[in-house]
Amino acid sequence: MEQKKISEGNAALKPPVEVRYQKELEALAALDTAPRPVNWKMSPKAVRTFILGSRQPLSWNGEEIIIRKKYLGNDALVERCIITLAGNRGLMLVGEPGTAKTMLSELLSAAISGNSTNTIQGTAGTTEDMIKYSWNYALLLAKGPVREALVPSPLYVGMEQGILTRFEEITRTPAEIQDSLISVLSDKVLNVPELGEEGLLFAKAGFNVIGTANTRDKGVNEMSSALKRRFNFETVMPVRDVAMEKEIIIHEVEALAAESKVSMPVEEDVAELLASTYHELREGVSSLGHRIDRPAAVMSTAEAVSVYFQTMMTAYYYGDSHMDIRCLVENLVGAVQKENGEDLEKLRSYFQTVVRDKGVREGGLWSSYYEARKYLR
Repeated sequence: MEQKKISEGNAALKPPVEVRYQKELEALAALDTAPRPVNWKMSPKAVRTFILGSRQPLSWNGEEIIIRKKYLGNDALVERCIITLAGNRGLMLVGEPGTAKTMLSELLSAAISGNSTNTIQGTAGTTEDMIKYSWNYALLLAKGPVREALVPSPLYVGMEQGILTRFEEITRTPAEIQDSLISVLSDKVLNVPELGEEGLLFAKAGFNVIGTANTRDKGVNEMSSALKRRFNFETVMPVRDVAMEKEIIIHEVEALAAESKVSMPVEEDVAELLASTYHELREGVSSLGHRIDRPAAVMSTAEAVSVYFQTMMTAYYYGDSHMDIRCLVENLVGAVQKENGEDLEKLRSYFQTVVRDKGVREGGLWSSYYEARKYLR
């Protein structure tokens, strides 16, 4: 019993995709007979199946392996991303925050290279050393500039091993640092002048870069035209369908609850209410076609998932394991009132018009939701 507790305590908070879906990846790779690019773990067809799911389970190793749909969005976009990575141009996923760009890049990397953790995280403090290579200064002083003293970056590792390198939030990196990628993406060569004749690293087949960038955010830097030309851009749009947004909220909250050992079912009517709220505030139009003031805050599906899960955790640990609408409204305020003080007034206006009308027309949960407006403070 004690050993079990230790094992559970040491479990990764967020296992990488290749660990989380290990059986699916192994089954797909083992049964894959389609042509695949050099150094890819599986064919483009199998990569597509891994991300978009399969209607029929796979029979492998005496088991029925169900391949679930993991990316609930534009299927054609996923296909274009896979084909881009099979070519010689990088892939840049752009879109508003919370549109699953990171998740899609992780799924692609895990399926193609078997490694979703070879990642550069872009920040205002990212330097060229973090993108290319740096040195272990103790070894450098002891042995001079030798390969043993070199500390490879994720980009260096990607080129050396022929795997994908993920560059998260690339536009948060200063523009002059971003441009250090240009020569690598053009020539697929990284020069380490300190190593002399041995300082040229030629990228192996299978190497490529997946970048992500937010279009609506503070603290971002414009990419140079030269760097843009090295990427194929794919715009990941926010979810436009309330039913799909509800499905995403349920799917993601169930996964978070399982990881956190929270044994509480997801209430579909609450998920639908939250999906409708976020959809209408994001679009600036109610389901009846009335105009709504859009908050300055990003009303992403990821934020909706966070609001639901936070309310679920409160109900599980403090309540009776039933979603509390009052707590949901309080968490919604925390999510909306981030960028601008006026956003709270816009949320109040939404409750006084749209939520009130739905409460009168539909009753039930919407009425309780409207009654909880007093907690909008």
